[in-house]
Amino acid sequence: MRKFELIAPCHFGMESVLKREIVDLGYDITETTDGRITFAGDEEAVCRANIFLRTAERILIKAGSFHAESFEELFQGTRALPWEEYLPPDGKFWVTKAASVRSKLFSPSDIQSIMKKAMVERMKEACGVNWFPEDGESFPIRVFLLKDQVTVGLDTTGESLHKRGYRRLTPKAPIAENLAAALILMTPWRPGRILVDPFCGSGTIPIEAAMMAAGMAPGAGRSFNAGKWPHIVGEKKWSEALEEAAESVNLSVETDIQGYDIDDQMVSIARENARLAGVDKLIHFQRRSVEQLSHPKKYGFLITNPPYGERLSEKEKLPELYRTLGERYRALDSWSMYLITAYENAEQDIGRKADKNRKLYNGMMKTYYYQFIGPRPPKALKG
Repeated sequence: MRKFELIAPCHFGMESVLKREIVDLGYDITETTDGRITFAGDEEAVCRANIFLRTAERILIKAGSFHAESFEELFQGTRALPWEEYLPPDGKFWVTKAASVRSKLFSPSDIQSIMKKAMVERMKEACGVNWFPEDGESFPIRVFLLKDQVTVGLDTTGESLHKRGYRRLTPKAPIAENLAAALILMTPWRPGRILVDPFCGSGTIPIEAAMMAAGMAPGAGRSFNAGKWPHIVGEKKWSEALEEAAESVNLSVETDIQGYDIDDQMVSIARENARLAGVDKLIHFQRRSVEQLSHPKKYGFLITNPPYGERLSEKEKLPELYRTLGERYRALDSWSMYLITAYENAEQDIGRKADKNRKLYNGMMKTYYYQFIGPRPPKALKG
């Protein structure tokens, strides 16, 4: 069984959530940096991490790391890595992304070009040939430079893990599925507790919650780069991981998950996405404005991604929108509210300072995750 160091990039600010997920899967964390968790694993871990992790962006096999302050050092460091252990002679390989922070080398295109040349030189020596057809399977490489330390990883995932496969229809600015999952995991919500998203859009937050409640692995319905790399991860390991995922599903679980939106079209899109995810029977979607937000039961959760006001026409309406949200939240007895927003006056207009807030990045946009924490329910009511 091959042993690897695996790297899981994530949204900045979500490192602690991803660490908990990885530990819960049974793997040991070896390093934590901003936006990346490194852990020890084997072939099985490559499969299980891709299929089961809800908050990761992708899973990389760490090919190596080295110090480089010049392009010559970058070339020699890359050339010294054992590429022949990962790349077949007909493999298509390239540096798909280079990111540099506080390093002397910062030009992505130059870094990519020089590393490609170094990889070719290494493969020429290892394979005893001067030309590679590169007409086989794809082996994209990702590289991170932080303070002149170069970390190189082989991308086992392909399309980002946030692409579960269920969201065929989206609004203009949807929240990524893995970020939505992380927002839920940062709350005490558990299956069986009430969850309402009053700005549900295409339904991502309710759908991710329903998948958690049903024990559905987020990557069970999609493919991965490493699924075509039998010399690295055998087909049997993928089959075993998918079988484990199938056995964990329980669609008979009782839920109270609701999504509201003022736009009829968004409600239709959310319902279709939930159907594609296989959780439509676990969520109630409804056209309802925030002014109509109410629920007869106690100890529920509002988890939501309200408008930020990126367009000027929206920005003018934000104070009233957030004031209304604050009023409706106060009318909900014993509830908690968690919302992510870039709107700077959110607490002021809601009318209450958050018990906690956490800086997160939604794509490249700096946002805050405001946490208004209600009382704990009696033990008999806990899910």
